[in-house]
Amino acid sequence: MNVLADLQDVTARVQGATKGIADETKALKAQDAEIAAIEKESKDKTGLRSDVVSFYQGGEYWLYQYKRYTDVRLVFAPEQQAAFFGGDPDNFTYPRYDLDMALFRVYENGKPLHTDNYLNWSAKGAAPGELIFISGHPGSTQRDDTMDQLLFEHNSIEPAYIEYLSRRIAAAQAFAAQSREQARLVSTMILTLQNSLKVYQGRYDALNDKGIMAKKQAEESDFRARVAANPEWKKAYGGAWETISAVDEKAASRQKAMIFRRTDSRFFAIARQIVQYVTEVKKPDGERLDGYHDAQLESLKFQLLSPAPIYLSTEKLYMTTALNLAAEKLGKNDEYLVKLLQGSDVNTFVNSVVDGTKLSDVAVRKALLDGGEAAVAASTDPMIAAARRTDALAREYRRWEHDEIESALIPAGEKLGKARFAVYGKDAYPDATFTLRLSYGTVDGFPYNGTIAPPFTTFYGLYDRAASFSNQPPFDLTPKEAAGRDKLDLATPLNFVSTGDIIGGNSGSPVVNKDGELVGLIFDGNIESLAGDFVYDGSKNRAVAVHSAGMIEALRKLYGAGALADELEGKK
Repeated sequence: MNVLADLQDVTARVQGATKGIADETKALKAQDAEIAAIEKESKDKTGLRSDVVSFYQGGEYWLYQYKRYTDVRLVFAPEQQAAFFGGDPDNFTYPRYDLDMALFRVYENGKPLHTDNYLNWSAKGAAPGELIFISGHPGSTQRDDTMDQLLFEHNSIEPAYIEYLSRRIAAAQAFAAQSREQARLVSTMILTLQNSLKVYQGRYDALNDKGIMAKKQAEESDFRARVAANPEWKKAYGGAWETISAVDEKAASRQKAMIFRRTDSRFFAIARQIVQYVTEVKKPDGERLDGYHDAQLESLKFQLLSPAPIYLSTEKLYMTTALNLAAEKLGKNDEYLVKLLQGSDVNTFVNSVVDGTKLSDVAVRKALLDGGEAAVAASTDPMIAAARRTDALAREYRRWEHDEIESALIPAGEKLGKARFAVYGKDAYPDATFTLRLSYGTVDGFPYNGTIAPPFTTFYGLYDRAASFSNQPPFDLTPKEAAGRDKLDLATPLNFVSTGDIIGGNSGSPVVNKDGELVGLIFDGNIESLAGDFVYDGSKNRAVAVHSAGMIEALRKLYGAGALADELEGKK
């Protein structure tokens, strides 16, 4: 767990690294080296995880420093069905009836962490019309993208990912149907894939929405007209839109290969990272591939040496599905597939590498990392061998993306960021970047299906929805919910919605009232919020949260966790 400790504006230093360098590829390499140097200096000086983050399309750069905790222990989690009642049909919808929450305790030096600053728990939670704040780490938005970038998304990215995700879901569901154990192994993956599919479909629908696209076009037309009307701005920034358009056209030529050249194998991902790690760490920090800089190595090793189990049956399922789809979309003579399969059919190859690899043993991974290039070159592990065979192609694509795409796109984005400052100031916040930010809004329902969605739902609604579907999955109650109905105050709020501007990555974000009390936890958005990647509409975009009163009611009366509830409410 990473807790933000400090942040510093390093814009002048990052942008200054490119001054006097006319060649865009060399300029980007100089900027990459400067960012790596800033991160390394920060980590060496403070011991904190250090990330340089770009805002306003490169108009600003900030150094984020995080205190890292790795001893994080689960205290409470409900059954998956209680947390995800309604399953995929209810996902990204509202009204909802989910106890989607979990509680962890952070330890330091073997003892529970003491913190002077914390959120007091609100026993009554949020009320309709109440002002709320949401702090969290929204993943990414594209609200500052140009119209050409949005059309590139619409034409080249969303349709391909929708097809890819649909294929993976169908394969996993077929696997799950064969036995209860197989269903257990892929249940979480199916939910994850279905969630992603809804996201991409929602994005695609938004890009097909004439009203949204008209709004985006009007915004860009106004922006471009204001830049063109000022001779100084026009000279400095006017060509950025055309540059981005040309870059997107070039990127489209390799987009299909980028999306479908994949294995979806955890073993293969580990193998590739090991193969690249032993090569990259020998280079000067500023010349390494992203992900292998000194400031990133602690996190990378922590992941690579994780003892979390990897199941052979699901590895074969995911890998076979991915490679068959790649052959179908790219052709069996695709260079990547030829190097990977070496003349084998997909099933034979997958069975061979999955059954033959020793990478399930963390000690084997550590020995390869510690042994360096010599150990990796000498390894006969079939996953390592497959990663070695395709490493040159992976590097070539990364080089092409860096030198041909990013080297032009990043400076063009920086120009538009500076132009936006010049024209509009900083009245608009930057696109999301997985970094901490504070959103605000009010608890409020919204119009839907010809009626009005309520600001909050209750336990009454949970039992009614289950009964309305004859308690059949995914609308079935857990045994604890079924047995505990008479113990509950059914009028207790369970979920609620607010106008807080959130996006994927905000799940788990605390919802706080004006007194600094925790009144809820974000776990979803409504279906209308999926357009929020591109535009925020406060009339119908809603954040969905678990109500603090509902969490306490469930802890005390469904789960017998009264002592934990007392601790949360400060009663002990």
